Amino acid sequence: MSAILEFEHVSFRYPDAKDDSLRDLSLSLEEGSFTAVLGHNGSGKSTLAKHMNGLLIPTSGRVLVSGMDTADEDSLLSIRQSVGMVFQNPDNQIVSNIVEEDVAFAPENLGVPPEEIRTRVDAALCQVGMYEYRRHAPHLLSGGQKQRVAIAGVLAMQSKVIVLDEPTAMLDPQGREEVIETVRQLCTEKKMTVILITHHMEECIDADRVLVMSDGAVILDGSPAEVFSQIETMRDAGLDVPETVNLTAALNEAGFHLPKGLLHVEECADAVAAALRDRRG
Repeated sequence: MSAILEFEHVSFRYPDAKDDSLRDLSLSLEEGSFTAVLGHNGSGKSTLAKHMNGLLIPTSGRVLVSGMDTADEDSLLSIRQSVGMVFQNPDNQIVSNIVEEDVAFAPENLGVPPEEIRTRVDAALCQVGMYEYRRHAPHLLSGGQKQRVAIAGVLAMQSKVIVLDEPTAMLDPQGREEVIETVRQLCTEKKMTVILITHHMEECIDADRVLVMSDGAVILDGSPAEVFSQIETMRDAGLDVPETVNLTAALNEAGFHLPKGLLHVEECADAVAAALRDRRG
């Protein structure tokens, strides 16, 4: 797969700030991949997200989207069509009083013909499981439903990349599950490039790649199993690991021999049951 997003020695400092929020950061994200970005508050993860479609421009270095430089003003429209953003508070992204009108807003501004907009809106709402709510008022929806409408708006733009900046931070457990299940479907069915910024460990376990940020730099980069096996490094960065990882680590300290990288509850339970049978055996 080819890189769709490239950061080349990117540093960024907010006006009047003493320190850089991003520090000489270089990385490439492959087309069709699902990348989760973790970090404590102030680690730079939201600043990273806002560089992905030109909402912020590097102080030094450059960001390329399908080869287009985000610092090139002539490319910004194409970049923002290619990279859709979903933020923490869905109420800040809703602009219409009817769900389908809200999803149609961006394609209309891009000059998409009305018949094409109708097709895109219906398809996007079906994709996120919100078609039956197409004529509802957004303010009557749950938080998870609102976020799915926001995601539908990105799909209707036919963006290649979707960046979700802590989209579940304000949601209850059911809303979180609705949104994360939608994200999984975008990866597996639509083959979209997905970047999920989060502080919930469990939301990362199905990602292709996990980046852990601290003080504006990437300190861990690998598969979920590789990253979450670095328990001490994660804790030093102010983060925890999934409960399955904590459990298997504790059992191994007690004399079990469980494999590392057990992230899903089911596979962890199976491994523990097998180990107990062996010990009785």
